[in-house]
Amino acid sequence: MPVVYFDASRLLLRGGRPSPTGIDRVVFAYARWLRSKPEVKLTPVWSRMGYLSRLSSRRFNHLVDMTARRAAAGRSRAAASGPGRPSWDALAAALRQPEAFERALRAAPNARGAASQIQGYAAAVLSAMARPLEIRLERGALFFNVNHYGLEHPLLLERLVRVGVRPVVMIHDLIPVNFPEFCSPGGALRHQRRLEGVLRHADRIITNSRSTADELTQFAKARDLPVPSCLAAPLGLERAFLQEDVAPLEAAPYFVCVGTIEPRKNLAFLLSVWRRLSERLGPKTPPLVLVGRRGWENEAVIDQLERSPAILRWVHEVNDLGDLEVARLIRGAAALLSPSFAEGFNLPVIEALSLSTPVIASDIPVHRELAVGASLVDALDGPAWLEAIERAVTSPPARRPFEAPTWEGHFNLVGPATLGPFD
Repeated sequence: MPVVYFDASRLLLRGGRPSPTGIDRVVFAYARWLRSKPEVKLTPVWSRMGYLSRLSSRRFNHLVDMTARRAAAGRSRAAASGPGRPSWDALAAALRQPEAFERALRAAPNARGAASQIQGYAAAVLSAMARPLEIRLERGALFFNVNHYGLEHPLLLERLVRVGVRPVVMIHDLIPVNFPEFCSPGGALRHQRRLEGVLRHADRIITNSRSTADELTQFAKARDLPVPSCLAAPLGLERAFLQEDVAPLEAAPYFVCVGTIEPRKNLAFLLSVWRRLSERLGPKTPPLVLVGRRGWENEAVIDQLERSPAILRWVHEVNDLGDLEVARLIRGAAALLSPSFAEGFNLPVIEALSLSTPVIASDIPVHRELAVGASLVDALDGPAWLEAIERAVTSPPARRPFEAPTWEGHFNLVGPATLGPFD
């Protein structure tokens, strides 16, 4: 029976968040997968300052089940009709009758909810730190880390290898190293430490795309580190984005952009495109819906959202939709837009293609690899973006079938490569 130490640090810190990020979803998917395998002896762990402590099975199961309940609640909420979903109802009304709305919707910050979440995370972490559970590492065991967390401490993997534990690590992207201008100060150095430790000590490296694997190989060669043999396994989609019968939001032509409002998403550029579009089309300007929470260093975007007359009129902002609501919104859109400068995978683009929604995206390596059928445009070519958006309204492309990646397919690749004959 294989022994697996699974790093659940991210679940401990962020489990049950109403709006999980892509990495949050990956950690949850791996937790479910490993927990479902009776042939695996699973020990959840969490890392602190380069050391591992055991996370009690009770706490781990609670975190996984809580995340599952939140996801199920989001699906049930989205399926409900009638009153009780004011944000969804308001968005649907604004998109169905855009001429009746002089001011677009704005996401209201939920300060109380955010404070409650922070208090909950702090309590969980402090509780775990107050009573760390000792762990006796078994030689030949596997250590799964699919969330980057803790890998910035260079001795973590080295210690595990020294006692005979084999690390299995997923690398999601190299954005902090290749595009430090889009990340927090110090982020590039932290991520460089992670990558160097993984290249030196990981028994198996998983990437979410071949593009990420190629970037990791270039990173290794530039620093004379061992060139990795990566398993590129595309991430799976959540159930809401795989349902053929998802009912689209029936409305006048509108566009959707999904993702955290942060610099690398290139949203300041997109809003400038929308301002120019409104100058051309006037009252016939199609609405744009931004779906996602506000991230860091987003002043250029927020200034436009809150002060530009054209943006105030035509660009909606929402951040509290469940998966099925987002799926319905994407399904009914004229196109999903993704002008990002850099991505490791880009779930929203794949979700849109899975729902047969046209995609207009930046011409970057991962989109060329995975976004089969999307219209790819240079991330800074304003006239080309204007033309592509207007064409999506006046001459809508045929909605093509797309073979969406699934978690089952992902683990059919990962299982034999990591658990070997035991899987």
